[in-house]
Amino acid sequence: MNQDLVLIEQIKKKGSEVAANELVKNYYREIYHYVYKQTLDQEQSLDLTQEIFINMLQALYRFEGKRSSFRTWLYKIATYKVVDYFRSRHYKVQKLSVEINDMEFGNEKDFTNTLLQKEEVKGVIDVINGLETSFQQIIRLKLFTDYTFQDIAETLQIPESTVKTRYYRSLKHVKAELKEADKDA
Repeated sequence: MNQDLVLIEQIKKKGSEVAANELVKNYYREIYHYVYKQTLDQEQSLDLTQEIFINMLQALYRFEGKRSSFRTWLYKIATYKVVDYFRSRHYKVQKLSVEINDMEFGNEKDFTNTLLQKEEVKGVIDVINGLETSFQQIIRLKLFTDYTFQDIAETLQIPESTVKTRYYRSLKHVKAELKEADKDA
């Protein structure tokens, strides 16, 4: 039996805090990096990662492991949480008040490059945030994890051909939006 499934059974049957801590520890760094690549905000990523694991532990009794692996199921929770965050009022307010004070000032050239890279990534994320949820889920799983189209299809429980179609349609849309933004700049 898979180690994750053993831990899950201990949590379900005995309410094992040790098993819960072990399960979280096994995936914490991976999920945090997945979230951070999208938010580019350390504190917000820590908060979202904590919420993801709270949601995971609350919903664990429903996980059976028959349709997908635990990792796949966890990424599905994480993807929904990230999409919800970018739709939230908190994100929209935070976005309006960018805190330049938090940015590290090295030499002027390094700072300018860092700022430009952050703005480019934010531009891409802003376009992704404007996509329909089903498209967002696919592009986030493809861009911010090492998931294959088959993994994404399994996670979202949709045909692989649908995943590919939505992914390439999303990419085309993102490229077009970024090209348009460059013209306006």
